[in-house]
Amino acid sequence: MKLAKKFGGEIISADSRQVYKGLTIGSGKITKKEMRGIAHHLLDVASPKRKFSVARYQTLALRAIKKIQSGNKIPFLVGGTGFYIQSIVDGMLLPKVAPNWKLRNILAQKNNEELFGMLKKLDQKRAASIDGHNPHRLIRAIEIVTQTKKPIPALEGQTFQFSVLEIGIKKSPVELKKAIHKRLQKRIKGIIAEVKKLHRNGLSWKRLEELGLEYRFVSQYIQGKIDHQEMIDKLQKEIEHFAKRQMTWFKRDKKIHWVKNYREAKILAQQFL
Repeated sequence: MKLAKKFGGEIISADSRQVYKGLTIGSGKITKKEMRGIAHHLLDVASPKRKFSVARYQTLALRAIKKIQSGNKIPFLVGGTGFYIQSIVDGMLLPKVAPNWKLRNILAQKNNEELFGMLKKLDQKRAASIDGHNPHRLIRAIEIVTQTKKPIPALEGQTFQFSVLEIGIKKSPVELKKAIHKRLQKRIKGIIAEVKKLHRNGLSWKRLEELGLEYRFVSQYIQGKIDHQEMIDKLQKEIEHFAKRQMTWFKRDKKIHWVKNYREAKILAQQFL
């Protein structure tokens, strides 16, 4: 927010859950007050009843970038969904493959380990970069490779002709663990109320459990499958694991400059601009 304010930027969310309407507290969506007048894009652009693809994200993000640049502003792509960010900054060519519902239903019966093993046999490169704990991405990757009969296209590198500065925030595992705990304690009551509201508004428990960790375990708690303490313990543990996987993903990208504070980020931005 400080960088966007200083350098005349507008923010494009790169978060796979913040695109959905109604997923506010559980996804950690920024509030109007926190925006401090800075325009934000790609928040609340999709119904949670339907799956939102990375190809759709890429289309909308590129449109937002063009709009921001036409107003002589700087686009700030911000978020933790690595595949969304990669689709823009690395110019990933995404095959337009229609859903194969028969195949999806068969694959849905398999666990993550089985799906990952299948993908590894079909496309080792995609398997090396995918989140092996995300069944929807695993199924989609298998679907693409199966239908195109070839590996998912390699990155073409700056297909969209952008000069990009990538900045990551460096935190130790101890700092992350404390931050996750504090954030969870602060939000848990709100998340429970939000999940109940989403279910009343027509989202099935199955779909809610597909929408990420907070929604999965809170849905299980509301249904009486787990108790309150079990929900908290599982959330803390799984969010820590998720954060670790995120860092593993981003550390593969040698273009990222890791910073500890705003001052370091500001110097990098000034040099870049």
